[in-house]
Formats: sequence, C-alpha cells, structure tokens
Amino acid sequence: MAATIEFLGAAGTVTGAKFLVETGGSRGLVDCGLFQGLKELRELNWAPFPVEPAALDWVAVTHAHIDHIGYLPRLCRDGFRAKAHGTQGTAALARIMLPDSGHLQEEEAAYHNRRMTSKHAPALPLYTAEEGLAAALRVGGVAYDTPVELAAGVHASFRHAGHIVGSASVALDVGTGTDRRRVVFSGDVGRAHAPILPDPAPIGEADYILVESTYGDRRHAPELIDEQLERVLRDAVERGGAIVVPAFAVGRTQELLYHLSGLARAGRIPRVPTYLDSPMAIDATAVYRTHPEEFDDEMRTRVSRGDSPFQYGDLRVARTGEESRAINEVTGPVLIIAASGMATGGRVLHHLRRRLPDPRTTVLLVGYQASGTRGRSLQDGTKAVRIFGDDVSVRARVETIHGLSAHADADGLLEWLRTATGRPRVFVVHGDARPAATLAERIRRELGWEAVVPAYRDRATLV
Repeated sequence: MAATIEFLGAAGTVTGAKFLVETGGSRGLVDCGLFQGLKELRELNWAPFPVEPAALDWVAVTHAHIDHIGYLPRLCRDGFRAKAHGTQGTAALARIMLPDSGHLQEEEAAYHNRRMTSKHAPALPLYTAEEGLAAALRVGGVAYDTPVELAAGVHASFRHAGHIVGSASVALDVGTGTDRRRVVFSGDVGRAHAPILPDPAPIGEADYILVESTYGDRRHAPELIDEQLERVLRDAVERGGAIVVPAFAVGRTQELLYHLSGLARAGRIPRVPTYLDSPMAIDATAVYRTHPEEFDDEMRTRVSRGDSPFQYGDLRVARTGEESRAINEVTGPVLIIAASGMATGGRVLHHLRRRLPDPRTTVLLVGYQASGTRGRSLQDGTKAVRIFGDDVSVRARVETIHGLSAHADADGLLEWLRTATGRPRVFVVHGDARPAATLAERIRRELGWEAVVPAYRDRATLV
C-alpha cells in the first residue's frame, strides 16, 4: 500500500500542525492546528485548505492546544464530516478550548468592525464559538495504548506524551503484513520528571518519526524551577509591583499553581493576593481534577490524601469580565495569571496595557514565545508593544522561566528518540528554522539516523 505524508503545517515553524496522510484507499490528518504568530502564517488559516475537507476520512489529534486542534472547527465548517479521534482528556479539553477559540475569533472580528470605515466589508470570524463547540463534540475520546481503526488498513495508538492532560504521541500503522509501516507523530513531548503527569512513553517500533523541535537548540536552565520562581517573586514583591504571568490556560497554569502551592506551604514565598483571571484556565483545572488516570504516582498520592496541588495561598478566580476589570484597581504586590501564554489575545492583554508602563511591574514568561507574538517581543526587550491599537511603553521588568515549559528541551528530545528501536527516518517539525536544523544535525551526529527538516507542502513517500 503506497502511502505519503504532506506537511501542511508546523514545518519550519512552531504552529499550525497538520500532517496529511494518504494511502491507496484513504486520506486523513494527524493534528489540525491553527497557525499563530507572524501575519504571513496567520493568513494561511484563511487560505483554501489544500485538500477538500469532505474528502478526508479521519482526523487524529495529539492534544488540545490550539496550534494542534484549533483549525478543526474551520475544517468542519468547510465540509469535513468524519470522526476526529483523540484521548479522553483531549476530548474533554476540546469542549473548553474550541468554543473559547471561536469566541476570540468573534471578538477580533467585532474589534476590526468597530475600527473600520463604511467602505470596508465587515470582518468575519474564522469560525464562531458555536462552530467551535460543534467541532469539539466530534472528537471521540479513546483510551491510551488501545489501537483504533481510522480507515481500512490504517490504525492508531495513543501513548502518553507528558505534555498536558490528554496529550499523546500517535503511532500510526499503515498497511498490513510485510507492507506495514509505522509512523510515530510526537505531538508535543513533555519534560521527563515534571510534576503532575507521567513521563513520555517510550517509542518502541518505528519506521518513521515526526518529532517536534520547539526547544531543539537549547537546554532548560539547570536552576530548579522552584528556585527560579522564588527568586523572581521575592524580587518583584520587594519592588512593590504587580507580577503579570501570561500563561497557557491548559498545562502551564496548572503546573505553575502546583509549584506556587509547594513554595507557599514551605514558607519560601511571601503571601500576596493571587488572581487566576481566565475562565478557560478555571475550567481546564477542573478537567485535570476529574481525570486522575492522567496523573503520575506522586500526584495520585497527593490527591488521595486531600492535598490539592492547584490551591495556592490567597487564590481568587475571576470568571466574569467585571471580576477581571476589578483587578486593575488592585495596588501593591499582586500576582495575576491570565491567558494567553504568548500574549496574542485574551484577558492578559488588558493587564499588560495597564501594568507595562510601571517599572515596578514584573512580566513573567513561563513558556515558549513564538516569533511575531507580543510575548516574543517582550522577551527580546522591546520598548513598546501594540495592544488594542495603541503603542504601550514597556518599563516593566521581563523575566523568563524556560524550565516551566511543557516541552522537553533538546536533550530531552534526544532521550525520547533513543527509546525507538531500529533506525527510523526522522522528520523534524514543530520548530522555528534554527531549532529544527540544530536538532536534525544532532540526530544525524549522535544517533546516526537520517533526519530532515521538511518545508511547508513538502511530501514524503513511506517506502
């Protein structure tokens, strides 16, 4: 059975993961993500999809982050009628993530319409919140390590990836007998020995591997995460200002609360009012609580004895817009955790606009910041960022804790790859140009495997 993979996203860039798998009798997608960051990438979300959506027989998603699942509502809107497959945790999170993504699309369209003159056509959302929910309901939850038939001669197994709740690498078996080829899609590989979730599962048999390379050219700081957090928070409190944390609502927020809870219980950080200002993060934390089968042994033990690792000191949640706006009136040291993680949208923008000009403010970045995002601009030391059409001066201190990333670093990715048997051919994806090229070179040098960095629309034949 002849089979090919076409790279329709996350090729030469971090976002927009979409991998088209075509066999003699079917075609489907592994991951269905939105492009984010640079304008030329975001415009691809609006371009006609390279394949007629109605001609797709299946979709399999590795996890529920928007750069892996956020295009699914548009795909469904444009004619996809088959089933989407993900783990049970991914199915639960999709019901939160996709309607929220649609809501943000509607808000962005409304914002542009308010600023347009009458000669312009009305701006439209990529999809609506209602369409996001309809697409989420198409994601059927499957168990880990249980093969599922996607089409005749195409089977998938989902294995723990240790990235967020529900995250998986997907082992795709194409063909049968001596013609069978196994392609492993890494999704996003989590850090080994991180809290809450189990370590990424070994790869085992693989003929081909698509591996992410978000941190393919760097190592996470050797300083322990708790020590980094303690240092940043103590310094910020001494300066008397707010600590604004742009955090991904799923994964990063929960791990951040885990570490803050431990530091507070040990008396290592001062007590300050803390706001979780993200309805999606609040709901996602509830999903974590209701999926204990996802936890590692240490986390299960804590939960079983009633020790909530997601409760931190004076934690207050802001679900409504009114509760969110009230945080602007809080003075003195205050910790504000709000989405989005790269400051591309969401409530964190309101807090940044309010707090960035104050030199007492600390902005704490706790994850990867893609090129073209406000988070990357802040990380690179910009003196001003554009928020809601205004140039906002940046006098705040900007700190980054890379170790809180839910992604493995370069050494972690190599460690995961070494769990594969045989000599698979590797496609390095889901990374900017330099990290991807650096990781590919390490794979060739240290593992002796063939490794290439595909470009957008490249096609590979599985031989």
